[in-house]
Amino acid sequence: MNALVPLPVLLPILGAGASLALLHHPRIQRWLSLTVLGSVVVVAAVLLVQADRHGPQTVWIGAWPETLGIVLVADRLAALMLLVSAVVTLAVLAYSVGQGMTEDEEGAPISVYHPTFLVLVAGVANAFLAGDLFNLFVSFEMLLFASYVLLTLGGTAARVRAGTIYVLVNLLSSTLFLISLAVTYAATGTLTLAHLAQRLADLPDHVSLMIQLLLLTTFAIKAAVFPLSLWLPDSYPTAPAPVTAVFAGLLTKVGVYAILRVQTLLFPDSPLTDLLLWAALLTMIIGILGAIAQSDIKRMLSFTLVSHIGYLILGIALDSRTGTAGTTFYVVHHITIQTALFLVLGLVERRAGSTALMRIGGLARIAPLLAVLFFVPAMNLAGIPPFSGFIGKVGLFQAAQLDGSPLAWTLVVAGAATSLLTLYAVAKTWAVVFWRTPLEAHEALEAIGTSSAEPVPGHDTGAVRVHRGHVHTAAGTVSRSDIEEARRLGDDNEPERDFHTLIEAGDDNRHAPLGMLLPAAGLVTASVLLTVVAGPLYALGDRAADDLHERTPYLSSVLTEEHP
Repeated sequence: MNALVPLPVLLPILGAGASLALLHHPRIQRWLSLTVLGSVVVVAAVLLVQADRHGPQTVWIGAWPETLGIVLVADRLAALMLLVSAVVTLAVLAYSVGQGMTEDEEGAPISVYHPTFLVLVAGVANAFLAGDLFNLFVSFEMLLFASYVLLTLGGTAARVRAGTIYVLVNLLSSTLFLISLAVTYAATGTLTLAHLAQRLADLPDHVSLMIQLLLLTTFAIKAAVFPLSLWLPDSYPTAPAPVTAVFAGLLTKVGVYAILRVQTLLFPDSPLTDLLLWAALLTMIIGILGAIAQSDIKRMLSFTLVSHIGYLILGIALDSRTGTAGTTFYVVHHITIQTALFLVLGLVERRAGSTALMRIGGLARIAPLLAVLFFVPAMNLAGIPPFSGFIGKVGLFQAAQLDGSPLAWTLVVAGAATSLLTLYAVAKTWAVVFWRTPLEAHEALEAIGTSSAEPVPGHDTGAVRVHRGHVHTAAGTVSRSDIEEARRLGDDNEPERDFHTLIEAGDDNRHAPLGMLLPAAGLVTASVLLTVVAGPLYALGDRAADDLHERTPYLSSVLTEEHP
């Protein structure tokens, strides 16, 4: 038993209550939230050291009978996920404080931001530590309630619409999860993972398979695995930058973690390798094809998020220690990179007033530091050596090579192609947003227009020409649909900034607050440090994979600690 195990859940819950009581004292509220998350980082680090040195850390909550008790377990995988999630949520909270969204987000019930964010953190921590399926269900519901509040913060029509889609999809997932729990409990008489690991093997094959498919479908919705991923690109981009960052970085990874946990612990003899490999393949390809078709950076990154979930599912599907170690390393990489990219994108939006590619350009000249902060994690996401994204992909490809099946080799080819297309998507974005000149961006803005007037087809103004439904400018050729989307995606609260005009007038003096810049830069630095510590981190992933596939450390830790 380890009394530290409940603290990553308990501290944010208590902090949320205290923060709500301090709604009229925003300065104290901010410092309280930052202190709570800083404490969670320390506790998670200690738990990781203890789990790595002494095995899984377990605590039973209350003196319940063994089949009804609530158990929290911090093994190597759970503790690592806890630490990474605590670090990125601390960075996101610091960023949001620096942005001022906790004070002046128009129309938002500001007093609930900090407690809601802390409830979200508690839900993530509880999901990683949960030792029974019902507690995992409770974690998902905590995430759902907190996510809806954060997603609709500000109450704009776009955010409410996106929040409605998000809630409907997750209510469907929750209903399916409840059905899964009912079937599992009826068949085995328990929902504790350690007991299920022993009892599921005694069930008829068709019953065990039905339970497995129900759970996988539930978690695939959470993880945004194709074809259950179509909700994500429409839900995330409308939220404020810090909210989108924590959603993209963490929430889908909770679903991936749940898939990894149940596949290795509950169904070691039923890996469903072909089914999951096909899901990984389609998730990679469909996601990245969606990404390269986007004309808005938020939507592009949302689709790359979906596509790179495919890499994580690939490692799980291979049902090998090598594949699991690759997934463990890659999930740490992806959480950090996705969160960092969305935080930097928030800085871009604040500087340029938009995230539509048609609306912005010339930022490398105006904000060179911002150009570097976007470039580094973008190249990391694409898997350019020697970054951690390259190391993680190589580890997964090696695992697929060891599997040797034709489908596994197909995944290697698809993974390489997805990596190249990711490079194309982020390089195109960087070239447009940062590298093209302010004059070219000015001409693109002319193509969009500030009124409802349309360019006249076939009419050449010198800067803008319309031909066969496409607008040709020095900035490139775009379709009418892209222009309409750029107009639609304009942010009324952040008016577009024509840098060419501002430079000519000497009026470009808007800079990102230091409170936003430092957390974003810190997370980008952390993503680079993953490359520096890749050896020890991958070795930790290997040890975690050994524990997951051996199962004995987890089972003995839980079963020897349970109450009579």
